Amino acid sequence: MKFYNILIKYRFWLGLLAILLAVIVNIYSGFWTAFILYFLGVIAIASHFFIGPLRLIQGPMEEGNVEEVKRILDTIWFPNLLFKPVRSTYYTIKGNLAMMNQDFDTAEKHLKKSSSLGSPVPEAEGANKLQLGMMAMQKGNLKEGESYIRAAIRLGIPDKESEAVAYLSMCQIFMNKREFRAAKDFFRRAKACKPKTKQVLDQIKEIEKYISRIPG
Repeated sequence: MKFYNILIKYRFWLGLLAILLAVIVNIYSGFWTAFILYFLGVIAIASHFFIGPLRLIQGPMEEGNVEEVKRILDTIWFPNLLFKPVRSTYYTIKGNLAMMNQDFDTAEKHLKKSSSLGSPVPEAEGANKLQLGMMAMQKGNLKEGESYIRAAIRLGIPDKESEAVAYLSMCQIFMNKREFRAAKDFFRRAKACKPKTKQVLDQIKEIEKYISRIPG
């Protein structure tokens, strides 16, 4: 696995080297002798541009090494050449990094690009739309927020914590619309997810203080 990661990391330069060697072999021994080097060189360079090095990001992300993740993303010179599912993942990661830096406008731009491309994994697309919905709510655009969060719930959300956040957000939206029965239903769904993170639990406690006193 480590050897494969090294190949991915240096495949562009290895591809150039293979083509350079192929030219030399071609001059002295003919095209067909050099064909395999030409072939390997073209495959290496093409895979660098069309697939990219996103496989290398998993380790640094698990370690929380944000700078290494950024460095790997910076080696993608032409993201529009990436295959569609890979490009979607690329923009999702770029959006998440921007959110970490609280650059919400840039995050929204990247996440919308990712969402427009779709994802081969519905849950990943659901998580993407949930983030867009949360950003829309932060801007006070509840209508757009509701649309994105509904889409996220429909597509599926990969973990119970995020699912609880989605339902709590819908609860807040419907409370604002004074549709209290629907708000209570979404609140029950949020609690049924049994979230464990402090932030989500605090939000549930805060809503619980007054939701039982409202009609509906």
